[in-house]
Amino acid sequence: MKLTKPVPGGPCWVELSTPDVGAAQAFYAGLFGWRSETDPRPEAGGYTTARVGEDAVAAFSPLYRPEQRSAWTVSFATDDADASADAVRGAGGTVLMGPMDVFDQGRFAVAADPSGAVFTLWQARAFQGAGRFNDPGALGWTELRTPDPQGALAFYPAVFGWTADVSERFTHWGVDGADFGGMKAQDEGEQAGTPPHWLPYFTVPDTGTTAAMALTSGGEPLSPPTHVPGGPWVATLRDAQGARFGIITP
Repeated sequence: MKLTKPVPGGPCWVELSTPDVGAAQAFYAGLFGWRSETDPRPEAGGYTTARVGEDAVAAFSPLYRPEQRSAWTVSFATDDADASADAVRGAGGTVLMGPMDVFDQGRFAVAADPSGAVFTLWQARAFQGAGRFNDPGALGWTELRTPDPQGALAFYPAVFGWTADVSERFTHWGVDGADFGGMKAQDEGEQAGTPPHWLPYFTVPDTGTTAAMALTSGGEPLSPPTHVPGGPWVATLRDAQGARFGIITP
């Protein structure tokens, strides 16, 4: 990512909804060296923050509804969660929850684009979001997997004002031209097994080594370590509870 901190319209946070927070803590600590802290307040519902050094980089939360899937969710920063929620609706998306306040930390809403890919809006107050990007263990890229790239090209710039660099095989998303993620089209076979989604990529020193570590910890490979011509090494994985994520070595 060309972003080094949360900015309006850009990714600012990622969190994993999982049926076993303790197992997820152990799995990702082994991969990324994360240190986790669970909020002790009953009203926090077991929300757990993962850190690299002293910087918050991600979070874990239990599944709150029986129909929930274990999945990572990407949050995008906004100066006004209510206005952004209205923009989501106006562009053909859906607001699934909120907007609502989270203690003194900020205001959020859960939304989905017209294809069904879920993301979160975050209006920061006391909590700005991730304390670092691109360093080992921190978010290094985000990617939309959707069966409707043309619909996404209309939706996301309307909601967030993103720039889009479109090529035949891949689209890069940016804030004022600073790329932070991309988009790949899902074919019918892929969509049958996985709904449209946002995929976070975490930075690692060596993609091959980290992918091998994930397998020995109960993870599953989805795509092998691959060198993007002129760019990074990347791989995609599924953790032991079934959540998809990526790893990236610049």
